[in-house]
Amino acid sequence: MKEATIRFVQEKDLVALVLLCEEHAHFERADYSRMNKESMLEAKLFCESPSFKCLVVEYNDSIVGYCSYMKQFSTWDSDYYLHMDCLFLIKEARGFGLGEILLNRLKEEANLVNCKIIQWQTPSFNSRAIKFYDRIGGRSISKERYFLNI
Repeated sequence: MKEATIRFVQEKDLVALVLLCEEHAHFERADYSRMNKESMLEAKLFCESPSFKCLVVEYNDSIVGYCSYMKQFSTWDSDYYLHMDCLFLIKEARGFGLGEILLNRLKEEANLVNCKIIQWQTPSFNSRAIKFYDRIGGRSISKERYFLNI
């Protein structure tokens, strides 16, 4: 694979980002609806004080992956950390080191906002991601994730 570019998402990328989110959700065996997602993401990403940020991987003028994250507070640590909400690459972009490049860029972003820890989760069946996260030095702590609709 030729050189890919890691950059922050732009408004022109929103259609591609929504499609990647849908593919990511299906990969994780989750439901997903594209309804209003483009405008919802636009409102959250491109406002005066965005609640989260998103990096994309651009290759041959196409968006082939993304990583979204936000700064959060840990009561136990009494400090902030970066929560990586999503990291996803399309199947054709995997195996070229792009995931590690994305995580290294995320480390740089964490340093910029004085975060010493990055936290994330992945489904227990995603053995390839677990192997990758273990290889780069990630440490797993098992928990159950709950959802409460309001």
